[in-house]
Amino acid sequence: MAMLEVKNLEVFYGVIQAIKGISFDVNQGEIIALIGANGAGKTTILHTITGLVPSKAGTIQYEGADITKVPGHKLVPMGIAHVPEGRRVFAQLSVLQNLKLGAFTRKDKAEIESSLKMVYERFPRLEERKNQIAGTLSGGEQQMLAMGRALMSHPRLMVMDEPSMGLSPIYVNEIFDIIQKINKDGVTVLLVEQNAKKALSIANRAYVLETGKIVLRGDAHELMNNDQVKKAYLSE
Repeated sequence: MAMLEVKNLEVFYGVIQAIKGISFDVNQGEIIALIGANGAGKTTILHTITGLVPSKAGTIQYEGADITKVPGHKLVPMGIAHVPEGRRVFAQLSVLQNLKLGAFTRKDKAEIESSLKMVYERFPRLEERKNQIAGTLSGGEQQMLAMGRALMSHPRLMVMDEPSMGLSPIYVNEIFDIIQKINKDGVTVLLVEQNAKKALSIANRAYVLETGKIVLRGDAHELMNNDQVKKAYLSE
């Protein structure tokens, strides 16, 4: 059974249909990439999965439970964390306060401290800057903070939206290395990413979206060598 299974999903913004009956799945332990041009519907899919946008039709199953109508805040204790596009850190709060907010559904203080230690091991820079106001961090550091905050909820599935957006090449490589390490620690990753080459280089499987439909699917390395994908998304 797939960890996440999306079936015949349809999403509308008013009269405009953004998602047109798509189906896909994510197995436990995988990194799955959703790639496609701007406006293809990638972010809408993530927002629908995490309860931020309602669907018109179709179902979303997570670990065997129907979560199609479950609101976002109830999905966090179920093990789903969302790292949003644009990072969305709490700019006026410190790094440490941001991280602690990531654990808002958890009650065991010893476990929260253990998670904080794990996040600091994964992101040493966040420990160095734990008392710094989040809004003063660089873009790359804010992305690390958004990822660290998501990890504080102890997720089994992490949904990530454009983690490399606006980052320098050095930070892009660092962020993708960290995504792989998080995955090796046992967290399943559903990744939306404009940088198709980087996404396909770390993913197990991928889905290519065009105007709300999945037009290609398969092994990530095979898709990287697909002429259609190369021409549309991998040309320099």
